[in-house]
Amino acid sequence: MNMNTIKNPLSHIRLPLLAAVALGGLLLVGCAGNPPTAQFALTESAVNAAVSAEATEYSAVEMRSAREKWKQAEMAMQEKDYDKARVLAEQAEWDARVAERKARAAKTQKALKDASQGIEDLREEGMRSAQ
Repeated sequence: MNMNTIKNPLSHIRLPLLAAVALGGLLLVGCAGNPPTAQFALTESAVNAAVSAEATEYSAVEMRSAREKWKQAEMAMQEKDYDKARVLAEQAEWDARVAERKARAAKTQKALKDASQGIEDLREEGMRSAQ
């Protein structure tokens, strides 16, 4: 029996599979090596919007969390740990977005309370004038 005529039934699958795995690995390494500049821009925008919405006053906990994660992301970026930098920047972005929305909601609630108090004051004044 000639050993050269016996073929491994999986031999025709190995080469394409190995090529696909190698290509996938190269793509992952390529992605990991790119700084997350777009994410950093989004995070910076979200933090600035939260500051503009007075989140430091109305949503201090979330704002502090956003700033701490943002600093950690910047440190990871300096260390060229781009995956960690991207994850921390994403977390900082969402913390800032939560802080902004909570601040806007608190300000709206305060304005509503002030308006209700103003209406009540006018009502009482009207009742006194009618008597």
